[in-house]
Amino acid sequence: MLKVAFSPIFLYQVPEKHRFPMQKYRLIPERLVEEGTLGECNFFTPRKLSEEEILTTHTQAYWEKLKNQTLSRKEARAIGFEMTLKLVERGRYIAHATYECALYAKQYGVSLNVAGGTHHSFADHGEGFCVFNDVCIASNLLLLRGEAKRILIVDLDVHQGNGNASIMANEPRVFVFSMHGEKNYPFRKPPSDLDIAVPNDTGDDIYLTLLKQTLPKLIAEHKPDLIFYQSAVDVLATDKLGKLSLTVEGCRQRDEFVLTQARDNKIPIAIVMGGGYSEDIEQVVEAHCNTFRVAKQLFFD
Repeated sequence: MLKVAFSPIFLYQVPEKHRFPMQKYRLIPERLVEEGTLGECNFFTPRKLSEEEILTTHTQAYWEKLKNQTLSRKEARAIGFEMTLKLVERGRYIAHATYECALYAKQYGVSLNVAGGTHHSFADHGEGFCVFNDVCIASNLLLLRGEAKRILIVDLDVHQGNGNASIMANEPRVFVFSMHGEKNYPFRKPPSDLDIAVPNDTGDDIYLTLLKQTLPKLIAEHKPDLIFYQSAVDVLATDKLGKLSLTVEGCRQRDEFVLTQARDNKIPIAIVMGGGYSEDIEQVVEAHCNTFRVAKQLFFD
């Protein structure tokens, strides 16, 4: 069964100025259910991270600041959200959902989180709308508990996952691959295990060619027993923050290729959404929904 992580806490406590891009977390599951791609039985409500689980990845000092709401104004500004305890709680649910998706992926082949991909969060601070680093926390929990031995992070967000690169810099069991916009946030990019920086206005053909030349080799060389896939849609030509030129169909083909590689190599794959900031929320939702449709078609139809 296709298991999808969703919790109503994702929908609340978002400041008004961020409400528009965050609508997708409500609209994606609504559309998938309405069209019949998913049913209520496909969704599960995750539990939240414990303090012990947070501290596998984040520092005690950073966690204390979040818990006690003592981040400095500069630290809060770097994250970009109005800091509240409810925002921190939201992050705890989202991050544990990614871990639970990995467990479901091990059982069913694939699982998806209707959120996640908070790859700008470092061990000791947050950035870029990211409080906790969900994929790194999930990876560390899987390794610690013996539930995975070698993990591949495939990060296809338009922005390089600087938090992923930093946190996993000295962890040889986790290979971080990021393909992102060359001239885009973050402007200081710590090196991932493999970074492919593509120029502005890169479109479907060049992007997909690069991906097809790269991913099969990484799988063959790293031999992961689990993949985390950040399937962001801020690579779309219409994205306000992206600077690339992919189409909705190009995004769908990207997802199909990544998921086919996982399926054909019998590697469980857990998927997180990442960014998507087009003015037309309809296009954002449609592109994200394609990821769920492709997952269902490839693994369950």
